Amino acid sequence: MAGDLFTGTAEYYARHRPGYPPAFLAEIGQRLSLSGAGRLLDLGCGPGTLALALAGQVGEVIGVDPEPDMLAEAARQTDLAGIQNVRWVKAHAEDLAPDLGVFQLVTMGRSFHWMRQDRVLESLAEMVAPAGGLAIVNDSCLVRPETDWQRSVEAIQEKFVGTVGRAGNGVLLPPAESMETVLRRSAFRRIDRIVYEFERQWTVEQIIGYMYSTSVPIRRLLGDRRTSFEKEMTEVLTRHSSDHRFTEPVRLAAYFAFREA
Repeated sequence: MAGDLFTGTAEYYARHRPGYPPAFLAEIGQRLSLSGAGRLLDLGCGPGTLALALAGQVGEVIGVDPEPDMLAEAARQTDLAGIQNVRWVKAHAEDLAPDLGVFQLVTMGRSFHWMRQDRVLESLAEMVAPAGGLAIVNDSCLVRPETDWQRSVEAIQEKFVGTVGRAGNGVLLPPAESMETVLRRSAFRRIDRIVYEFERQWTVEQIIGYMYSTSVPIRRLLGDRRTSFEKEMTEVLTRHSSDHRFTEPVRLAAYFAFREA
């Protein structure tokens, strides 16, 4: 997992990236039999969105991320929430230290697609308890053009910064293999996939903030055109909604993976 994908985005990520639905968080607890005493490892933790949401279900959380700004924001969010059972570690998911110990649950929220997946899964085979497992989750978020207002967002982004799938200083390529194919090569071959469908509400400010939180370095690419970008985004979006609120249809896919019995 590259260490520059989200440079300069931590504050926007924490403020404008949506959290995870309660049904998914409860599903994790049920499937992993979380009782408040186990250990959780969250890889690609970012500002702690998923790790902090699950901290009350386990005894200890370790969040791992390669970006110092994300970990600093995660620590700030931890203090704000008054949570005391979380530790943040600067590392790549591919280079986990063995002395991190053994975990009941490993989570990867909106992060597994950035990793060298086979290498990460091979390491986790030695770090996940026999009865433990993985929870890997991702969702469609905002810029998938399913509604008219989302298509407008995509068009404005294309106008100002182009259509290249930038990611940090590189380019994001589509996955060559399905999640199931990758997992079945690993020790975690018993796989359940659950899809949650729901609606998410946005304001103009949140939409712009979300765009600044992604791996596409929009603020850097905009340069001195940032004010023009925000002005056009606001003007175009308000044509779609008289109350300046926007409904997004969301599909969140969660993969629960365990060793075969």
